[in-house]
Amino acid sequence: MNLKPTDKSRYRLECAGATLDLSARPAIMGIVNLTPDSFFDGGSYGNAGETAQLERALESALGMIRAGAEIIDVGGESTRPGAEPVSADEEMRRTAPFIALLRQHSDALISIDTWKSEVAEAALRAGANIVNDISGFSFDSAMPEVCARHRCGVVLMHTPAKPDQLRWSYNTGAEADEVTARVTGFLRRSVEVAREHGIESIIVDPGLGFGKTVEENYRLLARLDELHELGCPVLAGVSRKSFLGQAIRRPGEETPPPAERLYATISANTIALLNGADILRVHDAKAAADARAVVMATRGAR
Repeated sequence: MNLKPTDKSRYRLECAGATLDLSARPAIMGIVNLTPDSFFDGGSYGNAGETAQLERALESALGMIRAGAEIIDVGGESTRPGAEPVSADEEMRRTAPFIALLRQHSDALISIDTWKSEVAEAALRAGANIVNDISGFSFDSAMPEVCARHRCGVVLMHTPAKPDQLRWSYNTGAEADEVTARVTGFLRRSVEVAREHGIESIIVDPGLGFGKTVEENYRLLARLDELHELGCPVLAGVSRKSFLGQAIRRPGEETPPPAERLYATISANTIALLNGADILRVHDAKAAADARAVVMATRGAR
């Protein structure tokens, strides 16, 4: 593990009128899923679009910001393996009003977790700064133009397929040896598309947990710093994911559910930071902020 940070003096990203400064320390991205079926927090805030739901989600988001999150990532469609797709209209109904409400209460950066250009357009108009596209611009050809026009930041993630086509993958095998090259090649093409459209505020995400075996996920986590060769900040999203459950499962017992994966998540977040992550995407902002503080103190001591 590398306690010496990569030179990140260039990692100041202009995101639709706001600046995301990753040059001094990594950022925390807190997750607000306004969905009934996300794998950990689905349905946490109540029925989509209701005033009570918006208020509970707002309280959660503001709590994460107070705990140290610089970004709130808002999702209106579950991306867990096998999740049923929703229409763009439904996704907009779930997310745009909340983004507008959060913007009234906070200057924190807001990210919209979507691969649909119509949803991104509505979110950016409502006050979002970043588009977090799990497809790395590969699902919707109109997405780069929307992002370029709004001069927003983008997160480009690797996934081999849409969520409804993915399945939980616990298999092991030699394919883990080449997953880093496969993911890096995919993301390089995504970055090229973004830059061809004049987008410069780019973050890359290896897509941990998306269509990868347990061994492949850990290989990517161990070699996260290699993604910096793309010239972009790196996001790690490990929070409470199934491959963590596989590591902590005791012989003869079931895999611990997401609610029992907090300590594993803290460990994985710390490893991600030591291996070069510039952003942690998390459900538990305080725990992630504490892990960040310890890593930064250790780096400072060197």
